[in-house]
Amino acid sequence: MSDVADRAGVSRQLVSMVMRGLPGPSEASQKLILEAAAALDFRPNASARLLRQKRTRLIGVMIISSNPFESRVVERLLERAADVGFHVVVAPMSEKRTTEVVISELLEQRVEAIAAFNPDPDSEALSRALDMLPVAWLGERSDDARADVVRTDDDEGLRLVVEHLVALGHREIAYAGGADGRVGTDRADTYRRAMKAAGLASHVDVLGVGFGEEDGATAAWILLGRDALPTAVVGSSDQCGAGLKAVFTQNGVAVPGDVSVTGYDDSDVAAFSYNALTTVRQDVEHTVDATLGSLLRRLADPALPPRETPTTATLVVRGSTGPARSV
Repeated sequence: MSDVADRAGVSRQLVSMVMRGLPGPSEASQKLILEAAAALDFRPNASARLLRQKRTRLIGVMIISSNPFESRVVERLLERAADVGFHVVVAPMSEKRTTEVVISELLEQRVEAIAAFNPDPDSEALSRALDMLPVAWLGERSDDARADVVRTDDDEGLRLVVEHLVALGHREIAYAGGADGRVGTDRADTYRRAMKAAGLASHVDVLGVGFGEEDGATAAWILLGRDALPTAVVGSSDQCGAGLKAVFTQNGVAVPGDVSVTGYDDSDVAAFSYNALTTVRQDVEHTVDATLGSLLRRLADPALPPRETPTTATLVVRGSTGPARSV
């Protein structure tokens, strides 16, 4: 750290504040110090940091609070972390509360580890955290070798959905999704692979929307504006599937009589009797086990390399899917 301070021409204390994500240093000082650290390939030592500081036994978790699956993971993680003597600091992310803001706040609270759902890979605060702490990157792939990754096996999940629909006679199977970051793009790609594996590559139909109910509604309106509807639509999430179903129903399109609709997550939204969505279940217990296990493993031995843990995807069949209509 002294070498970084000398190169940047600032105090060691200022370097420490920047590396720990604490408030106070100006943007100019932060830029100067981070550039010096990068030039020297400086990596804060996590084990030394914990030895110097009093243990907080805090785990920070970044989520989108409106996401039912993420909320369920946090609820269970609060219980499981308490069983092993840790507390969880929940940090909701929003349009204004970006990854940069949330991770900086968690570092300021001296968390010992962080679990983050779908963080912005370009965040400087996230990069600092990855250098300083065990970080579990949740919900999607990551190319950052410093992070543990915990995510559902989406290839298996989308394969199960497509195979289920094909077994019901569907060939015109559209996908509502593909937007909202890497996980959106990845799930659309897994749908394409699943359709190709089913011999339906020429029937691939991706509607570029996000994961919310309004996104599903938007996709439904796009389809209703066409000359002919597909016989099935795969929603990128349960909320997306619910939005699809609501608009179809309001416009006299029977689900599943005219169009089968699915979701993804197996949240409460899918289980509601008025939705009854066929969906892919992301395993909350397995996700929590893998997340907590990864963080505790590297807290115990910071020298251990990060690892990726895919979690199980299973199909839950409900009343929103049925035999394909004649086309």
